[in-house]
Amino acid sequence: MDDLNKRVINIEIRNKRVETDKAWETSLTRRIIIIVLTYIVALLYLKVADTTNPYLGALIPCGGFFISTFSLNVVKKIWIKKYRSGDK
Repeated sequence: MDDLNKRVINIEIRNKRVETDKAWETSLTRRIIIIVLTYIVALLYLKVADTTNPYLGALIPCGGFFISTFSLNVVKKIWIKKYRSGDK
């Protein structure tokens, strides 16, 4: 019985870690950090490439990421619905 209790405790610890990881993956903080880092990298690249208006151009990949984070939830829901209905 002691082994069963240890296994249950380990499963509960793992579930808490998975829940925390999932919360981070969907958090607004993570999205903002990725957007800011994407902007900085794109800006540096565009500055080195000596393009016109790199500050505005660096917004394009950030906007793409921002839009994709919201549209992927819709696609995910459609995929899950089809997967569960057996249309794999």
